[in-house]
Amino acid sequence: MANLKEVRERIGSVQNTKQITSAMKMVSAAKMSRAAQRITEMRPYALKLSEMLTNILSNLEGDGSTVFNKVRPVNKACVVVITSSRGLAGAFNTNVIKAAVAAIEEKLTGYNELEVICIGKKGAEFFARNYRGKQGVTINTKYQELMADLSFEETKKVPELIMNRFAAGVYDSVYVAYARFRNAAVQFAIAEQFLPVVDDHAANEGEKHTKADYIFEPSKEVLLEELVPTILKTKFQSFLLDTNASEHGARMTAMDKATENATELLKELKISYNKARQEAITTEILEIVSGAAALEAG
Repeated sequence: MANLKEVRERIGSVQNTKQITSAMKMVSAAKMSRAAQRITEMRPYALKLSEMLTNILSNLEGDGSTVFNKVRPVNKACVVVITSSRGLAGAFNTNVIKAAVAAIEEKLTGYNELEVICIGKKGAEFFARNYRGKQGVTINTKYQELMADLSFEETKKVPELIMNRFAAGVYDSVYVAYARFRNAAVQFAIAEQFLPVVDDHAANEGEKHTKADYIFEPSKEVLLEELVPTILKTKFQSFLLDTNASEHGARMTAMDKATENATELLKELKISYNKARQEAITTEILEIVSGAAALEAG
């Protein structure tokens, strides 16, 4: 049985930890609420734009195509990994990293050159530790602090870089690993193909799709030149907002669980403290009674 001083110290330590985790839970809940509102408001717009893009590209004739839906053999690949820069979020960062690694090992097999663009310190630390030094692999950490400022003016720099390099043939395929937000308790880590633009209609060959009869004004070429980059930038922004909301949701859930565990541990420690206290009192009483009996016998 631990002595009273040790148990009291542990109770104090657990109480302090509980206060910290409870405060972090409330902070994450407030941040998640704002982040969830941003992605909830943006997601229908981003999905509609993405649907419009794939619909237009799937219904264009050969003369109206764009460089961003050109499928090439994957020689040079790029994976963008969007994680957080802080921990204490359960398995959030680990799941995103696993999705990125799965994309590299399963979807980008046979590449000769690979660039991993890390947004968030946790992803940068993992790939610097496990992939730096591998043949043909480059780790780009220039944008690892991007999650600190999610304004469109700042975030558009990454998709612009990716699109320029894809158009120039530097990349043949680009995947983005991020966490899709559903609610505070549920986030899905996925790796989604960003370039070339995926034709969802072609992917679902068994389904029937009505061919859209678009009237282009101005011409197809001018419209696509402006429309496609804008839609892709918006889509990338939605990846970042999804991950931001997912991070705060995962951290809120983790801190809530940590607070519950601290409460349970406090109950057990208080029981141990009471047992140790009762044992000490009983020992003292026995010593007094034994001393009194010895005096009487003398």
